[in-house]
Amino acid sequence: MDREESVLKIFPSRIRQALEQTELNMENLQEIRVRVGQPLLCVYRGREFFLAGNGKLEEQEKNPVTVSGEELLETVSYVSRYSLYAFDEELRQGYITIPGGHRVGIAGKIVMEGEKIRSVRYISFLNVRLSHEKKGCADRVFPYLVKNGRFCHTLIISPPRCGKTTLLRDIIRQASNGNDLLAGQNVGVVDERSEIGGSYRGVPQNDLGIRTDVLDCCPKAEGMMMLVRSMAPDIVAVDEIGDYRDSRAIETVFHCGCRLLATVHGSSMEDILKKPLLQRLVQYRCFERYIVLDQEKEAGHVRDIFDERGTRLYV
Repeated sequence: MDREESVLKIFPSRIRQALEQTELNMENLQEIRVRVGQPLLCVYRGREFFLAGNGKLEEQEKNPVTVSGEELLETVSYVSRYSLYAFDEELRQGYITIPGGHRVGIAGKIVMEGEKIRSVRYISFLNVRLSHEKKGCADRVFPYLVKNGRFCHTLIISPPRCGKTTLLRDIIRQASNGNDLLAGQNVGVVDERSEIGGSYRGVPQNDLGIRTDVLDCCPKAEGMMMLVRSMAPDIVAVDEIGDYRDSRAIETVFHCGCRLLATVHGSSMEDILKKPLLQRLVQYRCFERYIVLDQEKEAGHVRDIFDERGTRLYV
């Protein structure tokens, strides 16, 4: 059983059997949404489907598998291995990472302690996000990311569910291992939501290369500063920048000789110019390469690659 199929083991028998009957290509299954008293929904190849009792994926609500409270609690028990207390820190972040690097988002009643989240109780909603490795998916873009033997400061621009983290992961792997275009680089990864490395008990479940160091569950701003100070990275990689708290750390990366590899939500260069922090970085030509993704043909489809001047490089 491969790592994608192993995620089915976290579900109670009725739900698991329905999912197994679909004969899905698990590499194209992105999310499984579980809500008490509501139909179970699957995001498959970027589209949302209802899971029917006979195992079929339906675009309309036809005899859907409706999740009971007992089934959701059973799923939570499987996910936490019957000990939610062991995952207190992750629960405060709203998710649990399971073997294979898959992330289970959790929602319910939030218990506060002052201004901080203490825990989540009465869990009633789950979002199982499958972690996929697509080794080689960066092959077509990598030649654009190296100039005079150096990795370019690179920003991946992508709407949700368009494969930005999958592409980011493979760029990290190739830069870390080295290839015909670039000697192997020390890569420091700040993995705030455990999505890049999919770490389980501190060990990345995804292949990020032989020269990669990971700060798991660490805020981006603090993590970037920590890596620069302590791990001497050639490249610092982060997912979803754009917060003002990231600003100082990003400037530190740029000015200390490290290269920055990052992603941001957006559908075009025009989109990111609406964000004050990124607008300034673009105007000062901090990034040397911009990769724009969409879902025109498939998740992860590369629409454009631009240089720091806005010149289109990709045909």
